[in-house]
Amino acid sequence: GGYIWACKNYDGDVMSDMVSSAFGSLAMMTSVLVSPEGYYEYEAAHGTVQRHYYKHLAGEETSTNSVATIFAWTGALRKRGEMDGNKELMTFADKLEAATIQTIESGKMTKDLVLLTTLENVTALSSEGFIKAIRENLEAML
Repeated sequence: GGYIWACKNYDGDVMSDMVSSAFGSLAMMTSVLVSPEGYYEYEAAHGTVQRHYYKHLAGEETSTNSVATIFAWTGALRKRGEMDGNKELMTFADKLEAATIQTIESGKMTKDLVLLTTLENVTALSSEGFIKAIRENLEAML
């Protein structure tokens, strides 16, 4: 990150998919839509993971990267905290993001990230295992 990119919706969808795919995992990218009236929408910039969902319905284990979804929620929670003057909610959002990053940097990640990392001794986790690892780190911070 560290930059702002303003596009019309469709153009943004196409370009963000191309850029994020070229630099790693589409599942790591979030998006914030801001209307002229000042309404905000936080979302994971990627599409659905239909194939993983059908595996889940069949009782199979998946390794879906949930980082963009988590960061979409933390962005929305932080914004709500700003709007309401709720510092505790903003702090929670910050800690959840930190716990997510800490989990990945400790070598616990989903399979798509294992294929990209230069870290040694990494563990490929299932979707559920990844969420539980983040939860463990978050609980230690709270």
